[in-house]
Amino acid sequence: QRPLTNQSRLFAADHQRYQNRRRVGAMFAARASRALAAAATAAAHVGGRHRPACKSAMQPIRRVRGGGSTTVLAASGELPMPYYSSSSAQDSDTVDGQGQCSRLRPGDHGLPIIYHPAYSKPIMPPGHRFPMPVFAAIYHRLIKDGVAVPGKNLFQPARMPSAEELTAAHCQDYVDAFCMGALDAASVRKMGLPWSPELVERTLAEVAGTILTADLALAAGMAVNTAGGTHHAHRAHGSGFCILNDLAITAKRVLARGAVERVLIVDLDVHQGDGTASICADDPRIFTLSVHCEDNFPTKKAISSRDVALPKGTGDDEYLKLTEAALRESLEEHKPGLVLYDAGVDVHELDSLGGLQITDEGLIRREALVLDTCVGMGIPVAAYVGGGYDKDLDALVRRHCILHHVAREIFESSKL
Repeated sequence: QRPLTNQSRLFAADHQRYQNRRRVGAMFAARASRALAAAATAAAHVGGRHRPACKSAMQPIRRVRGGGSTTVLAASGELPMPYYSSSSAQDSDTVDGQGQCSRLRPGDHGLPIIYHPAYSKPIMPPGHRFPMPVFAAIYHRLIKDGVAVPGKNLFQPARMPSAEELTAAHCQDYVDAFCMGALDAASVRKMGLPWSPELVERTLAEVAGTILTADLALAAGMAVNTAGGTHHAHRAHGSGFCILNDLAITAKRVLARGAVERVLIVDLDVHQGDGTASICADDPRIFTLSVHCEDNFPTKKAISSRDVALPKGTGDDEYLKLTEAALRESLEEHKPGLVLYDAGVDVHELDSLGGLQITDEGLIRREALVLDTCVGMGIPVAAYVGGGYDKDLDALVRRHCILHHVAREIFESSKL
């Protein structure tokens, strides 16, 4: 394995597309300003009740001085707009002499990163294959590396998704049965995770985080979650460790509120995003691109808008060539207003459920390819960690964090 000590050099050697950075940065700044004005208007009238325009349903994660923990903030409404935080010590907004709110935009303190403590909350049975602790470990690694800074660029959803948001992509009966613990044994076995109230909390928090990541990407140009990418969840059942399809739910939500007219879901997990393709098949506003290993789960594939099935053993160069061609064709064909990117690292050569032969360097080049291409075209991109399986948790965390490191470099060099 190649060490990750020269990420900047590797990135620069393969991606030299920075000619339009200032123009793109100005574009996103203007978009964020318009969204800020709309958010303030929406915040003033929620549910028919007057609310102070400076208050929000989403809050940044902050360390409690002396305790070393993070605040867990209660829901304060359901604003259908991105969150804009103040970074003052009191988490309060400032008011100028004319009584107007002054608020920092997401991205003013760096690449927005999203985390929720429930991401790793359920404790799996001994020997279970799903690496539930990895999400908290990603969070701590990003803080250690200085990529995520509490009180600056870390965000946490303060409400769970509404029933309306969930049932835009899933059957009401299925959602109710899962949340109430009423699924039959066959359904629980199919989703691959033992049911518990903590699993319900974790599942809903992951959807909330994916939604917030998309909102922040629309405001700042780019945002990255520390979980997400549950692409095997179908409309009426879970599958492959996926229960509710956060990508499909989020795509339908941003379309329903008129934030964009078209969404592209780029799924580069080693397994085909069958649930996403199935749920979104009847919505021409959502384009699904899946680049995956052909001889891998699921056995019965769905039909995405564009599928690229790769043979086992595919290495870096062939993988990146085919991925770039499919990505560019999809962007040009669909012309999305937002990209949701599932950056699964189970394509790695050492992944226990993989099949491809992608190296650390290949992952760096892939993340740079996807993010730089979207940013260079002026398209906001929300990225999710996707799948990854390895008994060596530290190695798995390091692979996942490549996404956040490369995203930060592109975000800062683009002046988004």
